Amino acid sequence: MNFPEDFYTHLQNHNYTEIKGGIERDTFLEIWVVSVNTRVFARSWNKSARSWFTAFLETGVGQLKYGEKVINVKGEKLDTTAPIQEEINQAYLKRYNQKENIFYSEGITQPEYLDYTMEFFYSEKANK
Repeated sequence: MNFPEDFYTHLQNHNYTEIKGGIERDTFLEIWVVSVNTRVFARSWNKSARSWFTAFLETGVGQLKYGEKVINVKGEKLDTTAPIQEEINQAYLKRYNQKENIFYSEGITQPEYLDYTMEFFYSEKANK
């Protein structure tokens, strides 16, 4: 099932989407999220041991917040060899091409970040 249309509009018009991985966290974190052919992805910039990314690895669920709306999502780590990884790289470079973001968009498209790519799936069910 695709995400709500206004979510894709948000991705086109806003640099940040908020994320909360797992079911125990209280707060959202702002991250970069990209869409490729209605599929939705994010990469962990810090690659830290306790993060939204590792919470998704452990629980498989979380939430995305855009504006005042919060949606439940499932998350699955994307294989580093998935052909869509190059399209995700291009989506980051195209979307985050502002002068102040180029350092980060070029960084997050480096090969070591492929292993920190999460794909999100819209879920109408509450996460438990």
